[in-house]
Amino acid sequence: MPHTSAPNFPDSPTAHALPSYLQADHLGPWGIYLQQVDRVIPYLGPLARWAETLKRPKRALIVDVPIHLDNGTVAHFEGYRVQHNTSRGPGKGGVRFHQDVTLSEVMALSAWMSVKNAAVNVPFGGAKGGIRVNPKTLSLGELERMTRRYTSEIGIIIGPNKDIPAPDVNTNEQTMAWMMDTYSMNEGATSTGVVTGKPLDLGGSLGRREATGRGVFTVGAEAARHIGLDIASARVAVQGFGNVGGIAAKMFAQAGAKVVAVQDHGGTVMKESGLDVPALLSHVAHTGSVAGFTEAQALPDDAFWDVRCDILIPAALEQQITAANAHRIQARMVIEGANGPTTPEADDILQARNVLVLPDVIANAGGVTVSYFEWVQDFSSFFWSEDDINARLTRIMKEAFAAIWQVATDHQVTLRTATFIVGCTRILHSRELRGLYP
Repeated sequence: MPHTSAPNFPDSPTAHALPSYLQADHLGPWGIYLQQVDRVIPYLGPLARWAETLKRPKRALIVDVPIHLDNGTVAHFEGYRVQHNTSRGPGKGGVRFHQDVTLSEVMALSAWMSVKNAAVNVPFGGAKGGIRVNPKTLSLGELERMTRRYTSEIGIIIGPNKDIPAPDVNTNEQTMAWMMDTYSMNEGATSTGVVTGKPLDLGGSLGRREATGRGVFTVGAEAARHIGLDIASARVAVQGFGNVGGIAAKMFAQAGAKVVAVQDHGGTVMKESGLDVPALLSHVAHTGSVAGFTEAQALPDDAFWDVRCDILIPAALEQQITAANAHRIQARMVIEGANGPTTPEADDILQARNVLVLPDVIANAGGVTVSYFEWVQDFSSFFWSEDDINARLTRIMKEAFAAIWQVATDHQVTLRTATFIVGCTRILHSRELRGLYP
């Protein structure tokens, strides 16, 4: 099992100070990412001379998104699209609609996409987008107008060979259909490959909706095997019960595990003998939340972190496991279904307590892997069966995890640092091979 102690790392060598919003001590997701990069620099060897590449997004676009509301007034929303690195291929990453979206968050998410894509060795760089909006306050028509205007605004930097958006928080297949159509109309030709996560009838891929949750289960099962944890007798707690947490919970339950607690935006439910996951999924589909599920006990939200379990899956938003609650977690293993759910301080606490953390940059890479499959299928106009897709996904995830586990063992570092070693090495090697132009 990889060593879990946190070594002291030297300061990253750099000739020029970063602007304050790019610095590691600047609070926010980008600062967390920079701390993670600093921890991997000592393992990059000669490629460390290029490490500053990882600390600066290639391109960041901030756009105004004005739309007509149904009541006749005009509303303005702020949108972002950040391309962190494109050394290995076009940018790839989701678009989220959320009231708390910030530039720092989108920058960090784009950087994690760079590392994630490189870690599973798909030929993409990292990108991410978002609009600061509470989509629940908009009608379907308003959402469509906002999505189309945002797509037009970022159209100057996206494209099937430039940057390929996908669904994320509060976006879905319909959102991608609007984005694909808007881009295609502006280009004067249908371009299905400009986004992934589309409806099947518009060039989407079988297995895409379940891919991230399937990947969470796949790497979780591999890690459990390495540490001698029997999935069939494991207790699982899940935060977030959408496409990621819900699918992962379903797969763990099918493998014999007891899903004992689930938390989402509406509340927290628990059942010691194990929740009926299909029934809970049906309840959420009808009501929008786990709250009010009569076959389980309701818990205060904060009590979720005290639930006795073997596997904890944070699959909601970033910065959920912090220095304030990491010491309360009773799991043997944390599988990060969400992006950036664990702060560096919490990481160190979990390491000291010998809790194995499967980081987001490998654990939730199933989604982008099948997005790659979708992109390939769109270019060839030849579509694969769901069995083929799931088999290819499982093989890629297992091979990537095995390589990362070996690096962690060889260097006696955590799985997060090992994943960054693998991903950053591939990114910087590509950067070095391409050189600088002009």
